[in-house]
Amino acid sequence: MRLILLHTPNCHFCGTLVSRQPVSHLGRWALRTISESEIGVKTMTNNVPTTSMLRRVAQSFLSALGSFVFGLEDGTVSIVGLVFGVAASASNSQIVVLAGATGAVSAAVSMMAGTYLDVSTERDRARAAIATEQREIEQEPERQAQEMHDRLLQAGFARADVNTILTIIRRTPGAMLKTTTALELQIAGAADRNPWTQAIWMFVANLFAAFVPVLPFVFLPLRSARIVSLMVTTLLLVLLGVLRGVVGHKNVLVTALQTLAIATAAGMAGLVVGWLVAGRIGS
Repeated sequence: MRLILLHTPNCHFCGTLVSRQPVSHLGRWALRTISESEIGVKTMTNNVPTTSMLRRVAQSFLSALGSFVFGLEDGTVSIVGLVFGVAASASNSQIVVLAGATGAVSAAVSMMAGTYLDVSTERDRARAAIATEQREIEQEPERQAQEMHDRLLQAGFARADVNTILTIIRRTPGAMLKTTTALELQIAGAADRNPWTQAIWMFVANLFAAFVPVLPFVFLPLRSARIVSLMVTTLLLVLLGVLRGVVGHKNVLVTALQTLAIATAAGMAGLVVGWLVAGRIGS
């Protein structure tokens, strides 16, 4: 037992147990578990800032996964038409880089601002609806309880179960509001969404995807850059389609083909406009 106490100098509980009575095999196992827990806590405490930061980043990414995927798709599709349209009629790569980079940054900032305003407006609307519901619950608790009773019956619960559930909800602080928000208003998630988190991840995804078709023109001659840009953009679109399928639990082949088809349509539109403008300028 002394070995255990040497490893847990701050374990007052362990010291009390050892000093008062003999320790059984089960007791020794419990003390050893407590000792190892204390050691583990001390070890993990040194890494808390880094772990906490990584956890917050991961949580923000997961909460904005929808915006991130949409940003990737929008960034790729919106710029691919511009890049290939300019590349079809440009005389050198610098023109494509200038047009593509300008379009990529402008589109990313625009999408970030749009996402912020959209999420912020939806969050304010949700919070206003929740505040209104809270006032109604406080002012007319019986009517709200009856409405909850009817909703639970409509959801398929047996009457006896509904009475039990309603009794539990009414005696639990805040449960009536949370249940009403989830069942009736269906806005519980919207009230807690951070518009800055959604907007920043949208910006990152959009900017990254938009620069993929542009980067080959930074390092390669125009003719080679067209081919490389087409290849890397196609690869990105396939991966994006697979990601859409995984996130949406759909057939990845279908989502990949859909993404490629949309981007191809955008690219063809850009090519047609580029050829028309080049022909008009040339004539």
